[in-house]
Amino acid sequence: MAAVVAQSHHIFGLRTGVRNNLLFFDEQTVIFPSGNNCVRYNIDQKWQRFIPGTERSHGMQALAISANRRYLAVAERGEKGTITVYDLQHEQSRKRKVLTGGEVPVQEFVCMAFSPDSKYLLGQAGGPEWTLFYWVWDKHKVMATVKTTSTGPISQVSFNPQDNTQICVSGNAVFKLFRYAEGALKQSNSIKLDTQNILSHAWMSEERVIAGTETGRLLVFESGDLRWEMSATSKASTQEAERRKSEDAPSVPASLPRVTAITAYSKGFACSAGPGTVCLFEKTEEKDNYRKTREIKIPPDLCSNEPSQAEQQEIATLCISPSEETLATSTDRGQLYHITLSSAEMSKGEQAQFEFLSHSFHSSVITGLSICMRKPLIATCSLDHSVRIWNFETNALELYKEFQEESYSVALHPSGLFILVGFSDKIRLMNLLIDDIRTFKEFTVRGCRECAFSHGGHMFAAVNGNVIHIYSTTTFDNILNLKGHNGKVRSIAWSADDSRLVSCGMDGAVYEWNTLSGKRESESVLKSCSYTGVVLSPETKSIFAVGSDCTLKEIHDCQILREVVSDDVLYTTIAMTRSGRALFTGTATGSVRAIKYPLPLQKEWTEYQAHSAPITKMVVTFDDQYLLTVSEDGCLLIWKIIDKEGRGLKRDKEMTYAEEILITKSDLEEKNQIMLELKTRVEELKMENEYQLRLKDMNYNEKIKDLTEKFTQQMESFRTENKVLKTEKEKQEVVHQEALSEVMEKHSKEQQDLESTNNQKLMLEYEKYHELQLKSQQMQDSYEEKLRQLEDSKVRALEEITQFYEAKMQEKVLTLGQCQDESRQQVREFEEMKKQMEEDSDRELQDIRVKYECKLREEKETNLRLKGETGVMKKKFSSLQREIDDRNMEIEKLKVEQQKLQAVIKSLEKDILGLKRGIQERHLTIQDKDNLIYDLKKKNLELEKFKFVLDYKIKDLKTKIEPRENDIKEMKEQIQEMEGELDQFHKKNTQLELTIADLKLKLKATDKEMHKEMQRVRDVEALVRRFKTDLHNCVGFIQEPKKLKESIRELYERYVQQSDVVEIVGVDADIQREYSRQREHLEKNVASLKRKLAKDTEVHRADNVKIMKENVSLIKEINDLRKELRVVRAQVHDYESQVGLNKKNKPRSTTDIRTAASAGTVMRLNFEEEAERIIQLQRLEIQRLRQELQGQSRTLTPPTPSASTKLPALTA
Repeated sequence: MAAVVAQSHHIFGLRTGVRNNLLFFDEQTVIFPSGNNCVRYNIDQKWQRFIPGTERSHGMQALAISANRRYLAVAERGEKGTITVYDLQHEQSRKRKVLTGGEVPVQEFVCMAFSPDSKYLLGQAGGPEWTLFYWVWDKHKVMATVKTTSTGPISQVSFNPQDNTQICVSGNAVFKLFRYAEGALKQSNSIKLDTQNILSHAWMSEERVIAGTETGRLLVFESGDLRWEMSATSKASTQEAERRKSEDAPSVPASLPRVTAITAYSKGFACSAGPGTVCLFEKTEEKDNYRKTREIKIPPDLCSNEPSQAEQQEIATLCISPSEETLATSTDRGQLYHITLSSAEMSKGEQAQFEFLSHSFHSSVITGLSICMRKPLIATCSLDHSVRIWNFETNALELYKEFQEESYSVALHPSGLFILVGFSDKIRLMNLLIDDIRTFKEFTVRGCRECAFSHGGHMFAAVNGNVIHIYSTTTFDNILNLKGHNGKVRSIAWSADDSRLVSCGMDGAVYEWNTLSGKRESESVLKSCSYTGVVLSPETKSIFAVGSDCTLKEIHDCQILREVVSDDVLYTTIAMTRSGRALFTGTATGSVRAIKYPLPLQKEWTEYQAHSAPITKMVVTFDDQYLLTVSEDGCLLIWKIIDKEGRGLKRDKEMTYAEEILITKSDLEEKNQIMLELKTRVEELKMENEYQLRLKDMNYNEKIKDLTEKFTQQMESFRTENKVLKTEKEKQEVVHQEALSEVMEKHSKEQQDLESTNNQKLMLEYEKYHELQLKSQQMQDSYEEKLRQLEDSKVRALEEITQFYEAKMQEKVLTLGQCQDESRQQVREFEEMKKQMEEDSDRELQDIRVKYECKLREEKETNLRLKGETGVMKKKFSSLQREIDDRNMEIEKLKVEQQKLQAVIKSLEKDILGLKRGIQERHLTIQDKDNLIYDLKKKNLELEKFKFVLDYKIKDLKTKIEPRENDIKEMKEQIQEMEGELDQFHKKNTQLELTIADLKLKLKATDKEMHKEMQRVRDVEALVRRFKTDLHNCVGFIQEPKKLKESIRELYERYVQQSDVVEIVGVDADIQREYSRQREHLEKNVASLKRKLAKDTEVHRADNVKIMKENVSLIKEINDLRKELRVVRAQVHDYESQVGLNKKNKPRSTTDIRTAASAGTVMRLNFEEEAERIIQLQRLEIQRLRQELQGQSRTLTPPTPSASTKLPALTA
């Protein structure tokens, strides 16, 4: 049997509390921590790749990605804090290096950063030492370490983007710049920020850093010094936030927005500005300033009880994609959002809002997990008050809803259409609608921590403390109450046929219950162990349980058959495949173990890194393809179950999932209504678009005509120009050819002359060369003779010099002997002089000693005097030194105050400049408004002139409106009559439908009788077959009369009954024949009636459709008339308003008024004639339809046969 392997497939959730927990790998892929893994998630294609965490780690602390997007660093906490560097270009994200603090004891690294060239890595260790490490990570070499602070936490470290040797460190009252030089990190700035808690920072250039504080201030540092500061939010927004907070909770003090994240990009930077808000700042024309251009907010959650809670999430991390198209963020509640910056910039009038990066995740401990049989759905519930429905085939969130109470347990009905959720006060049975989870029944079971539907779905079990309640899903009655546990029940499991229920509890008991009688069938009690999970094997009667004693137990017939020890790791939950090949256990450390079944004697299992907290629930899907685990870290992890060869497990039968969904009638009607409205709107838009397209085509055709004319004219002009240019070109070609021929002739002549001159020169040079060769031979001979003469002269000179120096040597030996005699005499004289000098020096020494002893006594006396004086002077000096130190401290304080005041003065000067600009702009706007007022006054005078003329027109139009209104009333009455007639038609249609229904019922009755007769025939045939077999057996005893007689008697007793004999005797053959003939006659009549009914229904249906179409066309015409009426009324209203404005003007000439009146009368006459014609046509059509309906009703209503009529007698 091949071993079963679990492979990570997909995960839903984000791990909070990790620094930099969202990173862009490329334009479509992000990296974030989830469970005990780092996940590479493709936003477009929705796939995930996993980078598992290290074993025995206590959780991730921080992430960092290199500038070239190739390496990922993951800091993990443990007995020793480690940083693991992964190569992301490798398909499996291969582990490159593991860095530690070495000899320095480090439990965790709180933040990290790669250098711009990706060769160096910074790692900031946690408290109490707060040591910063500077590595050449590829060589595993620590270049330098430094203690960054002694008190507060460090929030961020980073490299200068242009310089590998400059580092920035920020935190609580800390903003330090370090430079790496001579093997050490040396601080290059000194700023005191005692009151500022810096949460984040970002490098804007080689010298400028922007930092965000806990109080919502942005500090700008240049070359390590504070230049200026500004607020991250506008005054209006802060005032609004304060007002909201004061309305919501007047007793709670309003907190300032925290700048928890900053990230830089080419145009400026993005930073968080309070709960659920990100602000974009761009550089202004002035170099030092930044201007806020856009505010992006997290949208409210419509599926929540309090939608505004989503807006109150705090931004944890901000990151921008490599091409600066997408801004992504993570929040403190474990949600991921993103927005395209181009769309944020385009939506100037509207509020820009984030969208979910993938799906909405759980933000707290997941307490419940369930699956169903008919759909690929997963249900989870959490302490964040939400219930979520996931799809494990599409890896998507199908549905979710938040409630007021915490949810502890969840169970999906096998059909996938209902869900059972255990809340703190009661259990709710709810419908899973297309877009909502709606309650339709509540049960008073408080604090239900476990609930489960039976496999058939007709019952469900709910746990209340130590009692298990079993309810009917159809009647909602409490069928059974299973009492027996002394402690809380922690897990329940139904058997495959729903006849048994297994439960385990904190009291160390595992009970097997009969769900029909409510009796306990078997039990296993081990008080030293409190059980947390139980599961039944599908084929055998074995029970598997895990608990607090760190063992997996197999229980069979109240006996513990086997125990598998877990190496001091606490098992929290257990699941088994439907095929029974493997068991999966979840541990308190968050790992998953796969164990073969039957259980091995030794400790054999495969362990997988899954979650960062204890696993709460675990389920295997019904087709054995997926394992689902949830944990206290708020993550749902889907595992693919495969064998060692990478293939999925074999299925007994193929699972086909249902696609139907639930929807209420009101929702469906509402959606249909919306669809109809949208369809009409689409049709209207189509009409408008077609009209606009026609207009555009007309315009474009005219433009094309103009352009073609222009182009033809230009083409003609160009052709003439081209002809002129061609003639000029031909002339120039002739001129150039003549010039070329002349130049060629000149060149040939010059070439011949040069050849002749060069030949003469060459001859002369050749003759010179011969002469020089002869001269060089003569010179060489003369020089050789001179060399021989010089050698002879040298030999003679050497002999003469040697003779001369030998003579001199003899003279020097004689002088040396004389000098030695003289030196001996001088030595003697020197010794005598030395004796005399020693005697004289002794005398002088005695005199000097006497003198200096006197002087020493005097010096000692003066020394004692000076010591006293120096003591006094030291005291004076110390007092003066103290005064100098105090003065220096005061000077430093004054300097700091002076710097602050200078910064305030600069900011005030900038404000003054801005205000001056605003005043100038306002002066300009005032002038523009004065000009506008003057123009408006002129227009007002002109409008008053038209007022009088329009007054007269309105009076005339009022006289014309009255007859039209009368016509409209008449038309309305006619429409009402037509609607009444339509109602009558509908009633007749309903009557016809009832008659058709009666005929269908009769047909069904005849079908039932026919089926009964067919069944009787089958029964008789079966009886005959059995009789034939028995008869064949009897024929075997033909040679034995006794046995033959007995067997025939048995046949008679078995097949012949007394009632059959009586019936056979009583039945007459003529009656039987009569019965069969009548039946045939009836069947023929029924068949002919069926044919007639089918024809009549088809005719009626066609007529009905025709009538409906005509009705629709009539209604459309009525609507068009109503629209025309509205247009006329609007025109009248416009005329009235124009007349009211122009009362003061002089009346126009009577000729104009007459022409206008005559035009109006013509229009009115045309309109009246057309309306009368349409009404007459409609009346004729209605009469025709009435006649057709009456004729159809006559033909379709068959004569009802009376009860007295009988069928004609059949003749033989």
